[in-house]
Amino acid sequence: MQKIVIILLSLLFLFPSLTYAQQTPTQIYEKAKVVSVDKSGNQNINGRENPYQDLTLQILDGRDKGKEIHLHYGGQVIISDQQKVAQGETVILTAITQNNETTYAITDRYRLPSLILFTIVFFAFVLLFSGKKGLGSISGLIISLLVIVLFIVPQILQGADPLMTSIIGSLIIMLVTLYLAHGFTSRTTIALVSTFISLILTGILAVVSVHMTKLSGMGTEDAYNLLLGSSKTINLHGLLLGGIIIGALGVLDDTTTTQSTTIAELSDANPSYSMKELFNKGMIIGREHIASLVNTLVLAYAGAAMGVFIFIIITLQTNSQPWWVIFNSEVIAEEVVRTLAGSLGLILAVPITTLIASFFAKNEIKIK
Repeated sequence: MQKIVIILLSLLFLFPSLTYAQQTPTQIYEKAKVVSVDKSGNQNINGRENPYQDLTLQILDGRDKGKEIHLHYGGQVIISDQQKVAQGETVILTAITQNNETTYAITDRYRLPSLILFTIVFFAFVLLFSGKKGLGSISGLIISLLVIVLFIVPQILQGADPLMTSIIGSLIIMLVTLYLAHGFTSRTTIALVSTFISLILTGILAVVSVHMTKLSGMGTEDAYNLLLGSSKTINLHGLLLGGIIIGALGVLDDTTTTQSTTIAELSDANPSYSMKELFNKGMIIGREHIASLVNTLVLAYAGAAMGVFIFIIITLQTNSQPWWVIFNSEVIAEEVVRTLAGSLGLILAVPITTLIASFFAKNEIKIK
């Protein structure tokens, strides 16, 4: 009798654990080809007409390779007309298995081949029109991405200060990419020194402006998701500052290399120019450069923040918030500070580079 009781108690504790193990869902990703669109239309969900498609798919890889499935896409899950798929397209499926039953859902289109092709075309055009310098530029681009992925991001995840990490990473990127793209010349060295000085000033401006506006770094949905989704403590305030530094770097090196080359060519064209004349004539060209590049920088940030502009217009139209509350929000303030700090660094880079290059040109230091 005692043995029977022990067995029954053991089963009592065993079954819940078995049930729990059976109920734990597993999720995998597979690619599938759209064999046919069997039906397409709109489905009324709570008074809203949502597009849907009934699809036949053939799984292309993974454990279910070769299997054909029928899938209802859309309807309850809202999709746009642009998200509808066509026969012959390849999509990514999420396969969730629970209690020996598998359910499938379309996660996204499979677009990697198109991205790879577009990247190859981009590299081909760079090489076609830039030659050897284009090869150096492409190498610099790859190294820049590697520095960000292999150094800056891991250091931030390990708890390092994002601002200092971004500055150090930017210095590495500058040293490698400028010399790779433009060669080991005096002009490049002048551009490198000028970029370094301008980058430090940009960092100071970013710190001051972020402090003055009391930004926390929580102005975007990405930052909020990062805070909730990461098990590590990430300094979002520093991450905002680091982003400003890296974002400004790409425009700064373009400005400094252009100004350095401009002064060198002016000096070669007319060796009688004094340092003051070189500086003044270089600044004429520099001002034009500032006017175009500041607009470029603002438009680049504005293009990335189109959702913010739409949010402003909708909020103003619905009168849900006063205009001053909207523009006071951290979402807007972050974009303004990011744009202005980067643009100020760009503006300062022009006279700094022009002055250094003019000094070198008129002190018998040949700029080649």
